[in-house]
Parts: sequence; C-alpha cells; structure tokens
Amino acid sequence: MVKEGALLWEPTPDVTKNAKVTAYMEWLGRPVDYQALWQWSVEAPEEFWASVWDYFGVVGERGDGPVISGTMPGAEWFTGSALNYAENALRRAEAEPGRLAVVSRDESGGRRTLTLGELAAEVARVRAGLAALGVGRGDRVAAYAPNVPETLVAFLATASLGAIWSSCSPDFGAPSVIDRFTQIEPKVLLAVDGYDYNGRHFDRSGVAADIAARLPTLAALVRLPAPGAGTGDTRGTEDIPDAGRTAGTGGAVDGNGTPGGPATVLTWEELRSADGPLAFERVPFGHPLWIVYSSGTTGLPKPIVHGHGGIVLEHLKALSFHQDLGPGDVFFWYTTTGWMMWNYLVGGLLVGSAVLLYDGSTTHPETGALWRLAAEEGVTYFGTGAPYITASMKAGLEPGGLERLRGLGSTGSPLPPEGFAWVHDTLPEVQLGSFSGGTDVCTGFVGAVPLLPVRAGVIPCRCLGAKVESFDPSGQPVAGEVGELVLTVPMPSMPVMFWNDPDGSRYRESYFDDYPGVWRHGDWIKILPDGGCVIYGRSDSTLNRGGVRMGTSEFYRVVERFEEIADSLVIDTGQLGQEGRLLLYVTMAEDAELTGDLVARLRTALRTELSPRHVPDEITEVPGIPRTLSGKKLEVPIRKILLGVPPEQAANLDAMANPEVLFAFTPES
Repeated sequence: MVKEGALLWEPTPDVTKNAKVTAYMEWLGRPVDYQALWQWSVEAPEEFWASVWDYFGVVGERGDGPVISGTMPGAEWFTGSALNYAENALRRAEAEPGRLAVVSRDESGGRRTLTLGELAAEVARVRAGLAALGVGRGDRVAAYAPNVPETLVAFLATASLGAIWSSCSPDFGAPSVIDRFTQIEPKVLLAVDGYDYNGRHFDRSGVAADIAARLPTLAALVRLPAPGAGTGDTRGTEDIPDAGRTAGTGGAVDGNGTPGGPATVLTWEELRSADGPLAFERVPFGHPLWIVYSSGTTGLPKPIVHGHGGIVLEHLKALSFHQDLGPGDVFFWYTTTGWMMWNYLVGGLLVGSAVLLYDGSTTHPETGALWRLAAEEGVTYFGTGAPYITASMKAGLEPGGLERLRGLGSTGSPLPPEGFAWVHDTLPEVQLGSFSGGTDVCTGFVGAVPLLPVRAGVIPCRCLGAKVESFDPSGQPVAGEVGELVLTVPMPSMPVMFWNDPDGSRYRESYFDDYPGVWRHGDWIKILPDGGCVIYGRSDSTLNRGGVRMGTSEFYRVVERFEEIADSLVIDTGQLGQEGRLLLYVTMAEDAELTGDLVARLRTALRTELSPRHVPDEITEVPGIPRTLSGKKLEVPIRKILLGVPPEQAANLDAMANPEVLFAFTPES
C-alpha cells in the first residue's frame, strides 16, 4: 500500500528554469514562488487577469472598462472589450502556415494532419458555407460528431462568425441528444452516419435523421464523412454507411422512415465547396462561445454557456502555466466531443501547440493502445481519465518510446495514491498532474504546476486565479480537514448563463444556494498546509457512518486494489436522521470469483484501513458498474434506485455508457 503524501517527483533546476510559469513570473518581476503567485492571483484578480491578457498578447480590443465589475453570481469581465476565440486560435497561421496544427488518428491506424495554413484555409471554406446557410452572430450550430478534424474545423468556423457551438458524441443515443439540442434551437446540425469503437462499426444514420427531424428550428443538415474516409481504412464499403451521396435539397428521413427535418441537406464537401475569406467577428468578452451540458444523469441536462473571453484567458493560463504547453508541443487528451475535455483539448491551439485528436477506444486492440499512440506521435503532454491509469496499472503495463513525454494529466475522478506511484515507477521523469474542476468552468480548480513536487494521492496546488477554499457546514473555511469545495472569488470562465434561464434562477440554484455569493461546486476537498489538495469525491454521495464522513474515493482505493476486483460502487442508503445500510457492489476481473475468502479479505481491509463503521453490510457482485458516457460512476442515481425510485426516473439511461446494468440495482433484483 502506498502512503498518501509520499514524495514521488520533484522538479529539477532545469525544469524550474524552463517552465513557462517561471518566464511569466520573471516578466512580472516577481520571485519564482508559486504559492506567493497564487496568493496574489486571488487577492488581486483584476491585476492578475489583466496581466494574463497582456502577457499572451490576446488578439482583440481591451477596451477601457473595468477588469471585473460586480460579484458572484453575475460578475462581469473586461467591459468594453472585443475579441474572438477563433482569431486567437489561428493567430499564427499567416506567419507560420507550415507549422503542424492537428494530427488525427483512429483505431484502424488511419492518420491525417493539418498544418496551420491548411487548418485556416479549411476554416475559411466552412465559414463561407455556414454563412451561406444563414448562420450569423448568436445562431447555434450543433454537431453530432466524433473527435475528428472536420468537427474541429466546424467549431472554429462557427466561432469565427460569432455563432454558438454545441456538440454531442455519436455514442449518445437520440433521446439524450434531443434533450440537449432542443433546448438550444440550432439552425444547422452537422451529423455523422456512424462511428467506429472497439473494433466495431456502429451505424447511426437512423439516429442522426431522428435528431434532425426533432429539431424544428433546423435550416440545414450537414452529413459528415464516414469514419476512416480518406485515411487508408481497409474495411469494405459495405461496412461504411453512405455519407451523403444524395446531397442537395429535399426532406430528411427520420428513424421511422417518415419525412421530417430540414429542407436543406448537404454533404461536408458541399459545405466547404466555396472559397471565402478568413474573417473573424469580434464580440464582447461574455458573448457565448459554446454550450456544454451537465451530465444529465437525472433530469434535463443543464445547458451551460461559456463566453469567448473567459475561455480564451482561462485556457491560455491553464495550458501554458499548469500544463506547460507551447509551440513545439504535441498535446493529447483522450476524450469525445461530448465531454468538456474536448473543448479543453482544442484550446492547445491558443498556446501554439499541435493537438492530437483520437477517435476510438482506449483499449483496442489492447490496453496499451493510448500509450502506443502517444509514443508514435511524440506526445509531450498526455491526458486521460483516472480509470485508464488504474487499468494500465492492473494490467502491469510498462509503456515505452515516450522520450518526448513531459507531463501526464489525470482527471474525471480521483486517482488513488497507487495510481500516482505506478506513474512514477513506470515513467519516473514525467510529472503527473491530477486535475479537478469540471464542465461548469471548462477547466480545473486544482491541479499541478511544473514548480511543485508530486506526492502520492495529493493534487499539488490550487490553480492560479482559483480561490478554492474548504467550508464546514456553517460556511466557515477550514484547513487540514475535509469540507465543501467552494470558490470565494469569481473566475472569468464561470458560465455567463444557462440557456433558457432568463432570470438566472436555475444558475443561482446550481451553485449559490448554500453559501450566498460563494460558488459551491459539490466536491469534498481537504486543503493541506502547503497548499496541496485531496479530493474525496462528490459531496452529495458521501458515506456518513456513525457521524464519520468519508468520500467514496477513499473506499474505492481500498477495494479496487484487489486484483480480483475490476470495478466497484459503494452506496450509503442513510437519510437525514436515519442510519442506512452500506452496500458494496463489485464487478469481477476476468476469471475471478467473489468467494467467501475474498469477501472476508475485503471486510478486513476496509475495517483496518478505513474504520469498523465502513465495513459494508452487504457485498454483491453485479455485471457492471453504471457510468456516464464520460466515465463517472453513477453514485447518486443508484442511491435513489435503492431508496425506491424507478431506474428510468433516477437516471437518464441515454446518458449512460452501459444502461443495461442499471436494473441490476433495483431492490427486487
């Protein structure tokens, strides 16, 4: 067992000297002291965020208004400014058209690249096509699309017009996508007819048509190329659905074969067929850039709107100072277009990095697929979800060929200390950065920085500009103990609004009901004396046994260390004033069985390493652990099911990666 807090990695003098955050401090005329820099960034946010604009030379007009006006909720930033995300992302294209900008890979080994010049030219053509369809400032463009260059080009073209982007991955089912897109009333939908995953092709042509037919505001449907087109894919054409050879005008056909959808249907090639200038509509700082969504595990997903300016500043800061990215780097994060990490990944263009897009499974044809991809493409910063690191550890992988790799990012769920230690043992020169934040702000609140050491199970720091504190139930800050993760100073990438929330009530209820004027994020956090942090999971799925409160991540750390256990879920059914039962569900590893001996060893480990209060009342084998499409365990919906809520009401089945396992948790099962 790895001791939490054990020192694993320290920056060498060269790492400190060459870090981009060091150059920023030297530009400021400040000593190289991260904690002092963080303190200044949250005590003088006006000065800090103004310096970020100036340091990176953000393209646009600053204006003469205040950097911040008002307080949370409703703080406004850089009044009077005007800028455009796409203009900042493509700012280097004219001077360096031959620089590599995009690498795209798929499961079949297909590879495509775009230089900055080629990317800018593609954006100009698609921009002209969208404008010809009537898309302009404030219109919504939605995409049901994989993580491929066409999706990135369409996003930048949309942003260049001042229109608003929103995307869902093609592994989402029709009801889930319709729940999201009907709220925002898009003018144009880009949709793919199928996708490849884990060695199989999935036909989504009927789903795409059904989505289009259910969007009454749609003026046009653009059919994207099938996966593998033009990439050397050797599959037979019978496996690849028609990508739109009957393009032109005419009614779409819904999933039942009945007419519906927009009058105009065209292919991607038709959309990009006309030349056009690469122009950019500069918009106010808070003008909507994109709409992302809460997980949608219960209720209608919240459409979260971020602004051009807030995302430009936040991603410049985070990617440069915390991920240490810049020109010459290759940035990769495993994600789909339905997760905020896709939005974060494409931000690599803002700092001049090439971005690696991957469309496929993490483990096809084997668990080491992503490591092999990173080695082949010379990735310098590799991001993934904590479960992939844990799976690699359990598989005993020893990734090689990663000489260019400097940083490894982990997010999505807490990474246990053992995962930290595996990374250090396997890649000792690589700095591991465990980050925690979320879709709500499209960044991390807490994470790593090249200047600070890495300790097992500990996130090294609170990120610059993020005044993260830990509150007790009475709303008082606490140090060295677990409390609610809150932010007491606004950040520019906080949502500018929720869509269809004219009075802001839904937005306020989501973050500000518990502590007026303070953002409550919904996670448990402990802040250590040196500024390090430990995240303990969602505060609304806490284990409260005999008054001893514990985050679920601590529980999973013990259980999932057992080789026989592939995955697990723990639920406390207790309610206010009423002690409940503690239930542990496990999915077994291949060829493993839940024997009496294993149950006894699990109980002993939990009693010894946690407390006697945290020994489960029951340990049950289930066929799978329910997760969202972005990989998060469904703790709260399962708790509701165990308390009697029907599965279809407790969770949105279409927002799940494996909805078939949900019914294994009904009380009568």
